Amino acid sequence: MQVTSDAAMLYEKGGFVDNAATLYIKLKNWRKVKELLPGISSPKILAQYAKAQEGDANYTEAAKAYENAFEYADAIRIYLDNLGDPDSAVRIVKASNSVEGARMVATFFQRHNDSASAIKFLVISNCLNEALQMAQDTDNMEVYADAIGEDREPSDFINIAVYYEGKRNYLLAGKYFTLAQRFKKAVKLLLDVSGQDEDRSIELAIQAAGQAKDEQITKQLVSHIMGETDGTVKDLQHIYHLYISLGQIKEAARIAVIMASAEQNSGTYKKAKLLLLGMYAKLKEKGMKIPIGMSHSLMLLHSYSLAKLHMQRGDHMKSARMLIRVSNNLNKFPRHDVQILTTTVFECQKAGLYISAHKSAVMLMRPEYRSKLDPKYKRKIENIVRKYQKKEEEEINTPCPYCEVEVLQTNLYCEHCKYSLPYCIITGYHLVNNGVALCPKCQFPGMLSEFSRSLTIDKTCPMCLSEISSSELIEVEKVHPENFDEEDTTLSTTNKNDA
Repeated sequence: MQVTSDAAMLYEKGGFVDNAATLYIKLKNWRKVKELLPGISSPKILAQYAKAQEGDANYTEAAKAYENAFEYADAIRIYLDNLGDPDSAVRIVKASNSVEGARMVATFFQRHNDSASAIKFLVISNCLNEALQMAQDTDNMEVYADAIGEDREPSDFINIAVYYEGKRNYLLAGKYFTLAQRFKKAVKLLLDVSGQDEDRSIELAIQAAGQAKDEQITKQLVSHIMGETDGTVKDLQHIYHLYISLGQIKEAARIAVIMASAEQNSGTYKKAKLLLLGMYAKLKEKGMKIPIGMSHSLMLLHSYSLAKLHMQRGDHMKSARMLIRVSNNLNKFPRHDVQILTTTVFECQKAGLYISAHKSAVMLMRPEYRSKLDPKYKRKIENIVRKYQKKEEEEINTPCPYCEVEVLQTNLYCEHCKYSLPYCIITGYHLVNNGVALCPKCQFPGMLSEFSRSLTIDKTCPMCLSEISSSELIEVEKVHPENFDEEDTTLSTTNKNDA
């Protein structure tokens, strides 16, 4: 009957919001339309309302309505051209990924001489050629490179690499030639970098070599690191990372042992231990054998840390036993040899190991050690040497986990079955074949009772220093040697859940 106002009212009363809103728009009854806005579901109707508001120069209301109608390009246009609100336009572009909107935002920033922002939005709108040209013209290549990211086709990085090469920025040129998969060119440029960026450039060259898997590139890089090209030997860590990148784990392990030895000689024992532990994990992951040298070095470093741990907890017997093991390998701890011997003397005294204390005290009286001995301990050490006590708390024998023959608890080799024995990472003693558990993080074993007790004091694994709980420990049914040969000193276990 063309009685539009009554029809709109009846639609509204009947709950037909979209129908009512359509008629109220026709009647230009904006008050009623605004009341109904929260219930309008049709984007088409919202767009009609937005268009009408724009026509009446009510731009704020129009922009909101366009956005609610998913007409993002129109909303962005209003925010930029009529409201001068680029922040809201940028917000919509980022939320909607509107290509047309990004292009409009880029144009806006161009008009306002904000080249960096314009480049970013040209990239978002996939106008890469325009963005690249602007980046070159305005010397904003870094902005362009960041905007396109690294997850692109290799060809997208060529122009960036060439630009930086022209600017003689060989570090970034090498980085982008690597992303462009021009590996030989990348490595050549990266090895020309010197000064404070040299380490970073070698790291990037290693990444390129790892992807290239090219023997010639690898030889070139090794030659550079070893100083054959410029007479300066670089950090051995670079060789280590190169072998890791190439998947040459055995060679990486050899370098890791050398690096750990250097750290050990300089007295940074924690760093040496974590380096060996990380390499140990990689070898195990690859199912490769653990070199005896690596296993032995890790055991000594861990024994040193256990000696300190037991001392802090007041367990002088365990501390003394670990210190005796360490002091029998003093050449591995040259930076702290006198301190280790001195502590061994006093811990052995407290534990009732008087013969061992005397032996360490006598060593301290040797000329090479005596001159470095702390004066406040000198008289005490001399008295221990003079007053020799022929008393020693006997060391306990415990069964070998493989053949059950009794072995001194600190011995890590069984003369009967000829196997190297796995050690408990809590006590430092060899394992026995019952009540064994593994750390869930590093998979190193310990006696379950000792492990649980230790975790009530400190919630970290003594070996890998990861935070763990007793409930996470992995109990094992039986410790057994499996596929051992002269280079394998690892622990093989059978999980109770699999047994």
